[in-house]
Amino acid sequence: MDIFRLIQDIKTHLTHSFNEIDEWFDQDKRTLNYQPLNGGWTVQQILEHIYLTNFYLLILIEKGSKKAMRNYRDLDLNAEIKNYSFDKENFEKIGEHGAFEWIRPEHMEPKGELDLKEIKSLISKQYHQCLNYLDLMKNGEGLLCKTTMTVNGLGKINVDEYIYFLSLHARRHIIQMQNNQLEIIKN
Repeated sequence: MDIFRLIQDIKTHLTHSFNEIDEWFDQDKRTLNYQPLNGGWTVQQILEHIYLTNFYLLILIEKGSKKAMRNYRDLDLNAEIKNYSFDKENFEKIGEHGAFEWIRPEHMEPKGELDLKEIKSLISKQYHQCLNYLDLMKNGEGLLCKTTMTVNGLGKINVDEYIYFLSLHARRHIIQMQNNQLEIIKN
């Protein structure tokens, strides 16, 4: 796998996902506050959850990027790039709503403590943080630090993959919001 192509693909996915998320903030109150029949989250709760999850993932991404840049002095980046392979199939399931059971930590559950305008601003900042990390590690340095990701058995993933995970997680919830909207139309 060409790491430079992957970094570009992650940027593209990230931009597409965050642009779609941004559109949800302009929905009418009925759509934002509709409680699905299955008892799931409203769109507003989903948006808050996306922010919360991004917040905690970005802590790991920040630590990982700092470590990767430190490791750049001692590790052979060219060898890492040459030996790199990407498990696309396992990652893609992260972006599929309902593809597997996902047990999320309580601190990532929406509490309704943030208003929509605040959530929108925070998510926008998170998007720019991700782009900054990808730019910082544009030569593949993200490969030089791996952290364990237990979700869907991904195992040890590098910093670039963590950013992709964040974007795929958002995609998963975009589908969930679309499902809420479809349910409104049907009822």
